[in-house]
Amino acid sequence: MKAVLIRWWDSDLMWSWRHTPVAVAATVMFVLMMVGAFGAGWVAPHNPFDLATVNLIDALLPPAWLEGGTPDYLLGTDSQGRDLYSALLYGTRVSLLIGLASVALSMLIGIGLGLLSGYAGGRVDAFIMRVADVQLSFPAILIALLIDGVARAVVSAGDHDVIAFPVLVGAIALAGWPQYARTVRGSTLVEKNREYVQAARVIGISSGAIMFRHVLPNVMGPVLVLATVHLATAIITEATLSFLGVGVPPTSPSLGTLIRVGNDFLFSGEWWITIFPGLALVLLVLSVNLLGDWLRDALNPRLS
Repeated sequence: MKAVLIRWWDSDLMWSWRHTPVAVAATVMFVLMMVGAFGAGWVAPHNPFDLATVNLIDALLPPAWLEGGTPDYLLGTDSQGRDLYSALLYGTRVSLLIGLASVALSMLIGIGLGLLSGYAGGRVDAFIMRVADVQLSFPAILIALLIDGVARAVVSAGDHDVIAFPVLVGAIALAGWPQYARTVRGSTLVEKNREYVQAARVIGISSGAIMFRHVLPNVMGPVLVLATVHLATAIITEATLSFLGVGVPPTSPSLGTLIRVGNDFLFSGEWWITIFPGLALVLLVLSVNLLGDWLRDALNPRLS
């Protein structure tokens, strides 16, 4: 085990990471936000969604370092007396969960269709790519809004909060799969003509086994880079939908919901209610984008 860790630490990828200060800083920032988000139950000083602990008397308190602030609420409170720092931790967790789940679903759909399209070719390839082209002609946020609107029209009003999370994940995932499909298709077109694929055909291995056992591992490099960048896009899309009021319910808000709620108080002096969630969103997306840029360069043999 120790030998494996040493080889991994001395690999070209880790050498590139250690010698790229921006990548190191982005990784530290992302890991800290992940730990704070998924460990919110232990890290957060308050549970902002436990009504028994919320006191309206503490509503609209400024951050602790400003006049009128208190050390009990480091970043102040919102209009309902909820601790903003704790709400940020819980909100970041919701944003990350939606982003990660939607990226995973996009990858599942896009990789499967991209492999099928590139390996099968012919009419199957043409049909899948034309569907992807049509979808790419529409903005992702418009597709997500359309899917979310249809789901809300079909489901009764009382169930909107229940389906909000899966609908958001599905809407963002369906808007993003064509990028994976096109990327995997292009790599599959190259890989399927290589000697190892031809040898697998000769010895009678089925097409499905060739695609998933032999071709897929060799096309995952560009997919991982795309997934990193897409995670930032998915988080932004979720924040945009939540800001427009079609995201997760206020009872379990994401960063986008917190920004939308705080926007009502931005010009009345309580700037911290929207500025701090906005800053958290910027830091989260920036760290993911910087990691994606580094990974793209590190996995590109032409830049090695």
